[in-house]
Amino acid sequence: MTTGDVRFGFQSPGDSPGFLLLQITQLWQRRQRAALEPLNLTHGQFVLLAGIGWLAKMGEPISQVQLAQHVEADVMMTSEVLRSLERKGLVERTPHPHDSRAKALRLTPAAGPLVNQAVEIVEQVDREFFAVLGDNLPHMLDLMQRLLDQDE
Repeated sequence: MTTGDVRFGFQSPGDSPGFLLLQITQLWQRRQRAALEPLNLTHGQFVLLAGIGWLAKMGEPISQVQLAQHVEADVMMTSEVLRSLERKGLVERTPHPHDSRAKALRLTPAAGPLVNQAVEIVEQVDREFFAVLGDNLPHMLDLMQRLLDQDE
């Protein structure tokens, strides 16, 4: 088979929803990465910090597995990123009060202002990125949620 023999079901890459989704995701990630860089945070670190902040509102101890499920991330990747956040002094892991095998996660006092600043930045990037959709944004959010609901 030569390169010219590859068969595609779409007339062009722009006709493939999966290819477009990949391109959009990568563009969005580049913008988020650039915006978070001055804070010395990766987007993955931000997601976990924000996830801990969100789950902390419930008032219950947060386990690593619970955090990974909340942000829909791989448990091993979550563990690695949490270690880096712990080294940065942004996350503490203490014995979990209800599960002797787990650690309870919490943001350190130093993390609070940083996470608040990062949330503002990420939300502003989102507003700017999706502004091109104008009044179509609520419809797009509905469609994206329907795609996610397939996993339930």
